[in-house]
Amino acid sequence: MRKNFGAQTWMYPMPVLIVGTYDENGKPDAMNAAWGSISEENELSMCISAGHRTTKDILARRALTVSMADAEHMEACDYVGIVSGNNVPDKFARAGFHAQRSEFVDAPLIEELPIALECRLKSYDPQTCRMVCEIVNVSVDERVLDENGAVDVSKARPITFDPFNYKYVVLGDTVGTAFRDGKALK
Repeated sequence: MRKNFGAQTWMYPMPVLIVGTYDENGKPDAMNAAWGSISEENELSMCISAGHRTTKDILARRALTVSMADAEHMEACDYVGIVSGNNVPDKFARAGFHAQRSEFVDAPLIEELPIALECRLKSYDPQTCRMVCEIVNVSVDERVLDENGAVDVSKARPITFDPFNYKYVVLGDTVGTAFRDGKALK
């Protein structure tokens, strides 16, 4: 038996994305964006409303970083999602974040968050809140790499948003190998 909930924004996994920008004075800002995913090769799409300070900064500089929130910094990542940069202009510092200038785009990398997409703005529709970004580079802190130089999810400990229960959940358990395990059914 199934239970119907109607139209909802419920889906697993829902990445917790921390968007980094600089304001007009070069001061770093960050916000938590729950609705985002890869939409094309080298392209990320997110739903971010026009009223966010971060949106205004992205539109002005046409650049942003998108870091994956992790378990170690969950509180700081949640904080930048519940506090508006319009009201708390130093929320980046209050979250305990430190900025490092990206080599590829005019936006800050957040030193505490080990995985980041460095992006250029491609388009933004304020009516639908859809922001489309070109991924220029993926930057990964070596502390989350394995001995072969690949990302080790157990070291990175990215979190996802559980929209059913309003919780953050750590990714990490491997249950199979993509593009291989299904061959057993051929």
